[in-house]
This record gives sequence, structure tokens and C-alpha cells, in this order.
Amino acid sequence: MRGILSCWIKQAQRVELFKKNQCSQHALHVKFNITTGDVVLGDDEYNHLQIDVVSIYLLYLVQMITSGLQIIYTQDEVAFVQNLVYYVERAYRTPDYGIWERGSKANDGTPEVHASSIGMAKAALEAINGCNLFGDKGASWSVIYVDIDAHNRNRSIFETMLPRESSSKEIDATLLTTISYPAFATHEDDLYAATKQNIINKLRGRYGFKRYSRDGYKTVLENKNKRYYNRGEIKNFENIECEWPIFYIFMIIDGVFRSLPEQIVEYQELLKPLIFTDQNGDPFISKCFYVPEENVVKEKAKPGSTNRQPYAEPGLYLWNQAIFILAQLLTEGLLHVNELDPIRRYLPSYNRPRKAGRYSAFQGTATDLVVQIVLIAESMRLQAMMATYGIQTQTPHEVEPVQIWSSTQLVKVYEHLGVNHKLNLQGRPVRPIGSLGTSKIYRICGSTVLCYPLIFEVSDFYLYRDMELLIDDVKTELQFVGRYWRLSGRPTVCLLMKEEHMRDPQFKKMLDLLAMLKKGYCEGIKVRIGRLQNLISSSCVEHLDFTNILDVDFSEESAHQFKQLEHDYIGYQSLTDIHTVSHCNEELLDYSHFAKKPTCDIIAELQKTTNIYIQCQLYGFLLKNESKLYKVGDATVEERLQQIYYQAGCVKHWAAVRYTSSLLRHNVYSISPFITAVLVHGKQLTVGVVGQTETVFDKPMTPAEIQSVMYTTVQPHDVIQAVLQQEVILYCGRLISTDPELFRGILKIRIGWVLEAIKLYLQFSGSKKQLEDNSPYELRKLLLKVLSINEWATKEKLTTYQRRQLEGCLCRVPKHFYNDVWDVITRTPHGIRVMGNLIPQQPTLSNMTKSEITFSLLVEEMLNHIQKPAYRQLVVELLSIVSTILCRNPELSFNQPLDLEQLVKDAATTYCNDFNISDVKISYLFDINYTQSMGYLARAVVNNILNGQQKDLSVENDLCHVQ
Repeated sequence: MRGILSCWIKQAQRVELFKKNQCSQHALHVKFNITTGDVVLGDDEYNHLQIDVVSIYLLYLVQMITSGLQIIYTQDEVAFVQNLVYYVERAYRTPDYGIWERGSKANDGTPEVHASSIGMAKAALEAINGCNLFGDKGASWSVIYVDIDAHNRNRSIFETMLPRESSSKEIDATLLTTISYPAFATHEDDLYAATKQNIINKLRGRYGFKRYSRDGYKTVLENKNKRYYNRGEIKNFENIECEWPIFYIFMIIDGVFRSLPEQIVEYQELLKPLIFTDQNGDPFISKCFYVPEENVVKEKAKPGSTNRQPYAEPGLYLWNQAIFILAQLLTEGLLHVNELDPIRRYLPSYNRPRKAGRYSAFQGTATDLVVQIVLIAESMRLQAMMATYGIQTQTPHEVEPVQIWSSTQLVKVYEHLGVNHKLNLQGRPVRPIGSLGTSKIYRICGSTVLCYPLIFEVSDFYLYRDMELLIDDVKTELQFVGRYWRLSGRPTVCLLMKEEHMRDPQFKKMLDLLAMLKKGYCEGIKVRIGRLQNLISSSCVEHLDFTNILDVDFSEESAHQFKQLEHDYIGYQSLTDIHTVSHCNEELLDYSHFAKKPTCDIIAELQKTTNIYIQCQLYGFLLKNESKLYKVGDATVEERLQQIYYQAGCVKHWAAVRYTSSLLRHNVYSISPFITAVLVHGKQLTVGVVGQTETVFDKPMTPAEIQSVMYTTVQPHDVIQAVLQQEVILYCGRLISTDPELFRGILKIRIGWVLEAIKLYLQFSGSKKQLEDNSPYELRKLLLKVLSINEWATKEKLTTYQRRQLEGCLCRVPKHFYNDVWDVITRTPHGIRVMGNLIPQQPTLSNMTKSEITFSLLVEEMLNHIQKPAYRQLVVELLSIVSTILCRNPELSFNQPLDLEQLVKDAATTYCNDFNISDVKISYLFDINYTQSMGYLARAVVNNILNGQQKDLSVENDLCHVQ
């Protein structure tokens, strides 16, 4: 363990770079010269980005220290280990090469987000949080701290991905090591059982488990001289993948930890014929078993029918031997599970031994968890006004000596954690503190600190101006904390009441929320409002003892604790002015005809109009024609836009707020995690105006990259959508984390088309309000409405055409749709065509497998060329029908390319002939009910297959299920 540590410490600069940019160029090497400790391969020779390696090291560091071993000796080493924690904290968003060092299944050098890597990171973070690296005799500066929100993101994404391993690997045997020994990364019984059974069903063989399907490693067909495979080459390895007996051994160990005697006996019997003896009579197990060349054809034709041979290479395969010895010791009763797992990872966290000490630790969740709430009023007069409504609050002065901080102040403190000048390590990266982190009470340099959550932070972006959105965010915050709290002590959430809240027209709704919280519940979560001094004893308290040894003065933090609340743009009038704010009902006039007029004409028009929305547009034209520093009167264009932004916000003119926000190039604060949340749920995002080029977000991006895309892809075509689309991304990121079912069937969330769906819904519901003039909260509700269309479409009497339009905009497809398209391609030698785009049968079937997300994205790309949403949805229905017909008639296939457009035209023609309609239009199919349209589409399909031969069809009722 110390040897590995010393090798890695030599690469400290790579760790520092990796914290800022998680890429293979900065990743730690994991193969060393055993004598010198130097790396043995260059960056271009080996894909060494394996998050699981660093994670398993951290996990076993804790296991060994807990058992009584001393491994860490110096403060430099402590700082380095703390930085290794930062290294793995972002596993949930870091594509890596996984345990097998090959990345995607295609072995072409492409990294992927792997569930096994994320699970290992989650386990490591849980284990090392609050661990003293010097053991029981450790000092305050040898404690390791973990960002519990980063841990929670890893947990959430890991459990979301299961039982899948990655985009290309539907299942992987290495997940056994993640859900069971040694990581025990999930204690959700359903996830554990589903993943284990999936592995057994799809990967188990007579000689062990395959690593994953189409794995060419060590097969006789693999070219050992090539680093990567050729495109489509993995098809050659189907059904002849090597089988690895080590996974039999892992199943034996799993049986011991899970007390499953039948499983132990079953896999011991399977392992017996695979155990050989060496010249000394000692048992050994081969690395893997392969299909010899002479049996390849037979094995491919009938998997499991031929005998395999052990793979021979010099020396022992040490991983096999190590795990085999552990299994033997466990099953013979010579080793107890608690000796193999001193920190009791195999038990749910609430059943593990309690950690004593000053530092927070994962201790599971109490069945009666209560979320504590402290109400802080920013001034005494606000406190007095709140009291008149029966709401008791405390001011910052009243909670002294406890200090109220923003989370950004806490970030500055954490920047000093892990700093080491000798190793040139700069400490914690500047990452926001999330909802769980701000629910602790902190002891910092003798002071006690409570932080208010991010939702109360003021930013340039306009969302904080919407009281209803804030109310909804407070509910979401309390729900989130109550659902995911896993630390000892209760969470304590600080709700910050500001004077500007009192002047908001929606203030009564905030009072209603606070009244509900006083009753002790928030939508099913138990809450308790109280005075901070009374709640501290039951709170989760984190001692940031590392600050005591720093040569840093944190008094400045407390001195300016409420400076950020003194908003220059909020005029503190008498509170008798409350509720005077009203929504602006200005007409949204389009002044785009001024875009090409000379500057003098634009300025003349500005002097004449008082309409805020017109002013926004005119200043936007000046910004484009001149510059932001161009002066109009005594102020620059940029200053004028800032003034309008403030003025529009005061009167809740949301269209004008959004227009000026876009012109000022505002970015949603901390938008990156919301994009990442969508991506790691197996989805992609696109941004762009309908009818224009879209930009795909298929990997995590920095805020600067996101801003660049928004203001180059979206703003030139639609000014307001540059910020509207950011809003929708934010809402999608929140919703997919709390209610992923809303996005079922949607693989690519096309933000421009989602906004189109909302526009259509407003039109169908008879709303006179334009999309951009809805408040942020109203927009969030509209998004939720269109995403949940299946729940209300029938009740609200949507026509079939309207429903197809909405579903087509959302790009939603039925369950198993992509698998159905795969089945269709296997029966269409000349491929599938629509809108001039073709998915060929080959090399598609060779390059990909049925359940790969990459294949689903290929189908999605084909469908996205269809610009009419109802037409797109009709084509989705058509493909489902084709699959059903081919499934029921295995003798049928297509002799020509499957031309989906032609089939839709044929169906429309048949419909028009049946009703004697002379003018044939495809749109006639859009509004007939599903059963009827399926019938006509099915007739077109069968007629195409039979090349005009007539066949009696009774398909209408039979095909109803494809809806």
C-alpha cells in the first residue's frame, strides 16, 4: 500500500490537473516499475484512466487502518490522500476505461461512464469520510473529509445505471465486485438482485462468466498485435468470449456474506473441475478458458456445446489465486467476514458499528428522520412584520455567536483542505456546496456556522426574482434532504427571509408554506421549525479542524456574512409599500423591422416609446450594430440594458427580463451539474432553435462552454430562447433526478422541441399568454405538464393529432422500441430509409448490439430528420407495427430498402380510397384514432412485403398494444 502511494505521490501534479479537468491526459498511471516506482507506459500507450483503481485503494486504505495497521505516516501523505478523494468525487461524470482498460465494448479507445467505476467511488467515499488516517491515535489534521453531495450524486447515478454497466455494455460481470464483495456499493435489495440475476442469465457459462458480450480478449480470433479493433470487428467474437472462473469464486464469497449456503455449494461444484495442481501439489486456477480454433464455428452455431481450454501464460494469475484463497478461508471457517471487512461494508449503513468522534460519518437513516428548519430574517423590521403573520424568526444578531454564512463562503474555507506546497497541491476545487453539505452545522476556528442553501444565493440570472419558483425550490430542497440524508445527527436547513420577499405579489404563498411547515410536515417529510440554539444539540455537526492549523484568518468571512444581502438594486422603502408590485401586462410587440435601420432612427424610436419590451429590442439592435459601450445619452448600451433588466424584474415583465438577460449574456448559475444529471441518466441533450442547427451535449461541459454554445447556436436565431433553453435544462436536470419516469421513452431531450411542445400545449389550452411571458415557475409547471401527457391526455380531451404533436416534439418512443427496430433491421438486408437517410443493415449489426445506447442514438438520429412532430410520431408507430408483423411472421422479410415515407403515403392512399377522398394527404392519418391508423399502416406494410399480393388482414385489434 505504501509502495503504490509513493508511486502516485510522484505524480502529484497529475492529480492537481485532473481535479480541474477529468481526462486521460491527467489521470494517474497505475502500472509501475516494481524497483524504481516509475511509470512504465506513456500516456499514448495505455488507457490508464481507471477510477475504480484509485477508489479500491482508498477503500482498502480504510479497511487496513481500521484493522490496526499503520500505513500513513506524514502530513504530506495525508494531504495527498485528501486529494485522491477529490480525484474520485466526480466519478459520476467522468468517462473512463473501466476495470478492463478497454473503455467501450468496441475497444476503439472511447471512454464511457461505467457503473462499476462509479459504484467503487461511492463505496470509497462512504468508507473514508471522517476517517483518521493515523488511526485511533490520530491528530485533527489527519482526518479525511468527503463532499457528501458528491457522494450522493455518485450514489444516485450508480443506482440509476444498474443493472447496465455503460452505454455499450448492457451487462458486465465486474458489477459483481461492485454490488457485492469488496465494494458492497448498494444495499437496495431489488437493484442487487436484478443486477446479479442479469449477470448470471447473460454471462454465465460452464467455465466461468464472460466479462461482457462480444469480448474479444484472449480469444483465438483476436489479433494480439493490434491495440484497438477495427470497426465492426467485435461481431467476430460473439458466442466465443472467454469465460473467467474468478466470477465463480466471487459468487462463493457473495454467498458467504449473504448467508446463501445453496449458492456457495452450487459454485463450489462448478469450480471443482477448473482447479488444477502445480508440481508442488498446490491448487491453481487458470486466468480464463477459451474456445480453440477448431471449435470456433461449432461454438458460434451452438453456444456452450464445445469444450474450452485453459489459457496458458507464465506464472500464476494472482487475482484468481488471491480471491480463491479468501474464498477457501471463508468457507472453511478460518476467516470471519468481519475480519475480511472490518468496516462492515457488507451491512447497510444503519447496521454498522457507530463511529465515535468529532466528525460526520455515514450512519444510515433514522426511520423517523426529522429535517430541522431555522428561519432567519435579514432585519429586525422584517422579523417584526413576519411576527404579525404568526411566523417567528430570528435575526443574524439573535443567533450569535452562531454565524450565518452563504455556501460560497464555506467553499472558500474548504479551498484550504488538502493544500500542500511541497507537493504543489492546491486543495479542494472551487465546486459549490450542495443541499446536503449546507444542512450541517460547522465548527470553524472556534466559531459555529450555519450556511443557507444555494437556492437563496443571488446571481445575475433572473430565476431568484420569482417567489413561486423559490417556494417550489424550498419544498424540493426539504424533500431532497429528507430523502437522501445518511449522516449521524439531524439535517438543519436555514431558510433565509429577505425584505424583497415581502414586496412580492406571491408573498402570501410563502406564508402558506411557512404555515404548513409549522404543522410539522412538508409533503410527507417530517420537519421541525425551531430556534437555532435549541436545535444545535440534535444537529449534524462537522468539525473543520484542519482550519485550526492554517495560517488563515477566517474572521473576514463572518465580518461580511450578510454583505451579499445588501442589494444595491433593491430600494428599501417602508414596508408599508408591500404588495404594490404587480405583473406588467404590456403587449409583446415585434420590432424586428428596426434591426437593419440606422442608429439614428433606433435612438429616435427609443425616445418616443415607453414600452419596456420595445426598448429591449431596440437596445439589442444598438448592441449588435454598435457595441455595448456605445453611449445613449449619459449611459452606455450595457448600462441601459442593466437598468431595463432591473425595471422589468420589479414589475415582473418576464419577457423583457428574459430578453435583456440574454442580451447581457447571462448564464444559469451552476448549470453544469444539471446537464450532467441528464447525461448520466443515459440521455443526451440538444440545444438549438427548431429548424436550425442543433448542438448536442453528450458529455459534461464547463459553464464557459455552455455559455458559448447558447450564445452562438441559439441567440442569433432567437434572443429569448438563449435563456429560456437554459431554464428548461435546469428544470429537466432537477426533474430527472427526482422523477426519472417523466423521461421514460425519451432518449434525446431536444430543448428547442420541448419548448415547441409547451407552445403547442398553450395553444391547445386556449392560453392567450405567450411562452416567454410566463414566469419561471409557470414555465416549470408547463414543462411538467407536457412531460406527463400520458396522465392527462384523455381527461383533457386532446385529439389524437394534438397528442401525436406533443409526443413527437418530446421525441418519446414506446417501451422496447429500439429493440424492435433492431429486429426489423435484421430482416431488412437493404436497410431502413426515411427523409433520405438510411440505416444500413451492415455494418450496423456488426458494429453494435441490440441493447447498446449507441444503436438507439443511431435510430434517434434518423428520426430527428423528420421536422413535423406528428409525422415523426406516425413513423414511430409504423416501425412498431413493422416489428410486430415480422415477429408474428418469421418467414417474411423485405427485398428492398424499407422506405418509411412510402409506407406512410401508401397508408394515406388506402385511407383516402376507403372514404372516396380524391385529394390524398398524409395529414389525414394524423387525426384518426390509433387503432384505425395502425390498421392502415399495417396494410401498407404487408402489401409492401407481398409486392401487391392480396392477403386477408384483421390487424386492427391485434395491433392495439403497440400504442
